[in-house]
Amino acid sequence: MSKPKKGPVAAGPPRRDILASIKMASMEIMLPVLPAELMSQALDYVDPVDLISVARTSKRMRDMVYDDSRWVVQLQRMGCWNEEEARKHAEKQTVPRHTIYQSQWKQDIPVANPTRRRSSARKLSTADGFDPISVSSGEKTGSAAREQGMDILKQVKSIRGTARQEYGKVHAVLAPLYNDIIKNGGSTNNLIFQRYTDPENQAKMLAQLLKFAKTDISRGSAEREVCLEDAVQLFETAAIGELRSGYEADNIDGHMRKYAHVLWNLNGGHSAIDFFLNHNKVETGRSQFGSVIDCIDSAAGDVKLEHTQAFFTRFGVAYNEEIATIDRAFPQSLDVFSPFLEKTCRDVLAPFFTNLFDELHRTNLEGYLKAVSGTFAQCLKFMSDLRIPRKSEEERQDSTTRILEQIYEPHLDLYLAEELDFFRKGCDATVGDWDRQLSEQAASTESFLMSNVNRQADKKDFLTSFRKVVMMPVMILPLPSFSSKPQQGAEDEDAKNKNAAHNKSTARFSTVAPPVPTPLTEAPTDELAAKAALMNTKLEGIKSLFSIEVALGLVQAAKTSLERAIQFLKLGGAWGKATKQQCESIFISLLTILGHRHVITGFDKAVDHLSNYRPREQGEREKGGVEPLVTFLELVNVGDLILQMMDVFYEQELIAAKLVDRSDFLDPAAKGKKRFEQMLDERVASGLNKGIDVLMEEVDYILATRQLTTDFHPDAGIDSTTQTPDIGVSAAAVAVVDVVSSHISMLVGSTDKSTLDVFNQEVGLRLFGAICKHLKRQRISVDGSLKLISDMNHYFKYVQTLKNNELLLYFKALRELSQIYLVAPSDAKELATVIADNDRFQGIFRAEEVYEFAERRADWFQIRRDVERAMYGGGPNGENLAEGFTNTTNAIAAWARESKDYDYSKPTGFSESTGHFTQLVWKATTQVGCAVANCSKYDDSFRANGKEAFGWFFVCEYWPPGNVVGDRDQYFEENVDPAVSSGVAAAHAAFLYGRGMVGLWLVVLIMGIFLF
Repeated sequence: MSKPKKGPVAAGPPRRDILASIKMASMEIMLPVLPAELMSQALDYVDPVDLISVARTSKRMRDMVYDDSRWVVQLQRMGCWNEEEARKHAEKQTVPRHTIYQSQWKQDIPVANPTRRRSSARKLSTADGFDPISVSSGEKTGSAAREQGMDILKQVKSIRGTARQEYGKVHAVLAPLYNDIIKNGGSTNNLIFQRYTDPENQAKMLAQLLKFAKTDISRGSAEREVCLEDAVQLFETAAIGELRSGYEADNIDGHMRKYAHVLWNLNGGHSAIDFFLNHNKVETGRSQFGSVIDCIDSAAGDVKLEHTQAFFTRFGVAYNEEIATIDRAFPQSLDVFSPFLEKTCRDVLAPFFTNLFDELHRTNLEGYLKAVSGTFAQCLKFMSDLRIPRKSEEERQDSTTRILEQIYEPHLDLYLAEELDFFRKGCDATVGDWDRQLSEQAASTESFLMSNVNRQADKKDFLTSFRKVVMMPVMILPLPSFSSKPQQGAEDEDAKNKNAAHNKSTARFSTVAPPVPTPLTEAPTDELAAKAALMNTKLEGIKSLFSIEVALGLVQAAKTSLERAIQFLKLGGAWGKATKQQCESIFISLLTILGHRHVITGFDKAVDHLSNYRPREQGEREKGGVEPLVTFLELVNVGDLILQMMDVFYEQELIAAKLVDRSDFLDPAAKGKKRFEQMLDERVASGLNKGIDVLMEEVDYILATRQLTTDFHPDAGIDSTTQTPDIGVSAAAVAVVDVVSSHISMLVGSTDKSTLDVFNQEVGLRLFGAICKHLKRQRISVDGSLKLISDMNHYFKYVQTLKNNELLLYFKALRELSQIYLVAPSDAKELATVIADNDRFQGIFRAEEVYEFAERRADWFQIRRDVERAMYGGGPNGENLAEGFTNTTNAIAAWARESKDYDYSKPTGFSESTGHFTQLVWKATTQVGCAVANCSKYDDSFRANGKEAFGWFFVCEYWPPGNVVGDRDQYFEENVDPAVSSGVAAAHAAFLYGRGMVGLWLVVLIMGIFLF
């Protein structure tokens, strides 16, 4: 029978031979068995039951199977092996190690006595513990065996060399139960539930089976593990149900406690904790603690912290009840308190406060700030009072901080920013209101004072008024209604508007009423009187340029903000650092707004007003003091109080709270405070300097107007025999001392001692200068010198009360100076001695200055020649002579060369060898005159007979004269300085830079050149 013919088939791709690569390979090495390493790795994936079967195949396989490290791995999978314990046991008992197998198979070594070999092998097998063990699933009977099996994993010993035997014990107990569950699934008919009837024991055995299942690594282990987990899950669900029923029935010590321990033995109690965290009475009854609406005052929009405290109280009661339940039901080693506290705070407290903060932030910013800080303090106290058992103090603190961060961390960034912004805006509004009120008051006063002036000017000058009307039609004459008394209706309307604006503003801390100016009954009618009144008003308003009430309000607001923000410093870490920086920013803002915008600006205005005061233009002289200076000193007192407030605030609120380290001079707050103090000191010093100028102008005015010409120079027509001259203190001196003392005493107690000493010294020196200038304008007779001496003693006694020894020297010198007017004209030589005696005047006055004061004697022109002859020995001028030089340049150079013999370090006074040089460079000399004459004659007979002077004759006169001799040659030390360099260049440099009279060298040299 013929086969059917097949049709053509399309050729496909050639079929790939899977053995092609193997066919192409060539055998290089032929081994009868697999390498031992490969076989050992293969055994790692064999089930423990099958490993015993493999061990029975051969001796070498048994050696690999019985390797102790292989069974240690099994114990490690179950979590029963303790490496540290095994190491300690090995150190106590050293066990010789035997080579179990080698890396390559070796040929058997012939043995001479086979019988002996077999005998030793049997002994080795017994000693190594390779006895056959039964892996059958037969049950052990007896309660003792069951009790032992419940803790079989805990009974495993970590000893090297016995890992297989320890595993065998575990396998014998747990393998039958494991295989039964795998075979029958999760049901109540399982062997484990039949053998162990107590749920707690069942849980222990199931927990051990879960660990034992980890040693099952053979094929199908995943399915078997799922089957075991299903059985455990079924048991766990039933136990949770029993736990729920016990909790709901309030059977805490019985049913709930029993099944809480069952679940703890099963899986560590995680499921029991999860159930309790989600079904406790705090979670289910959160609506009973309070609502957000109850904590907000609907009328004022502010927070009611007493209601939030009530919320914490109700929450704390419920929490403590649940804590008691946890303590009674759950095992001691199970930590339920921490997760319970965290979850209840996260699910109950955090949402409540978030809703409260959001609502207040939307409606009332100040209420929001109070709520965040106030509830944080309440929450912190609540956490400190909570009962958290089984926790150390450190753990308790960490738990509290962590929970507080969870609740408030979402709000801290916004709160800190809003706190600083609220404080800044409040300070700006308060200071702005004060400045606005002052400017309005000043404008109103100026308008009132100038109103009549403008009206009178317009009446007198019609053309001027007409030109104003034509050029500026909007400026009309002031109406009669423009007076110092505004309409009552306008005042009421303004008050209402201000009150409404105040109620709307949430960033204004307080409203301080401006100072009430002195009411003016009638406006001046002329421009000069109006300007004087305006100046008086400004000077009177100096004391109101800044206010202690405003400063108190701002400081109190800063304290409130700091007290709110400083609460979050207790969080520590990053938030503590951020809080600290924000508190420093609040303090710096206080310094900026209160210090720079309010106090410093006020001082600048005060100094400006004080600078424009002219005492000679004031008509009233009845008052005993300089009114602007008195007012400014009162302002200084206010500034000092504000500075003391800032110091106390810095110490108590920043240093005491450890926001700022006192020793950290680079801290922004410390730097800001230092800068504020420096600026305040500068303004006070500037104001005091202006005040001293005003005071000295007043002193000059008193001396010029109250010092009579007859005080120091009684009339010549008065008969001294019939009328006793008045030798008491003059009225001018009494008035001067009264004015100065009254103003200085105002600073006592309000200014630190260093500033007061500087002020007193400056006033004293300026008073000294004013008295000296006053004396140079007087004509003093011998009879009038007694009153002068009385005045000087009066000044001296007052200066003694200032307790400034340096200042006292000046007035001692002034008192001695008054003695030169008491010297009789016949004692001109004694007067010259007094004038030249520098020690008499404590070095305050030089002889030249005393000479100028002596010129104010009424009889000076009578005794002048005698005094000058006694002082200068023949003439009032100093003199240098030279002869016999070919030109004037050589003559002056000869005088200058005497400097090499002069001792600058210890002046020797006048000497013949250096006298020309010292007069040449005498610093006090201000005028010089020189003359030259050519005395040369070309007649040799005259020159030979010595009747002719050779060369040039040169003479220079100096005023004031040099070479003044004192007791200690102190004049030479003051007036003779070493040159900066030598020659003509030194003279030129000294002339340019004021180095005494060395510059005269150049002048004389040039003069000599021209004359020559």
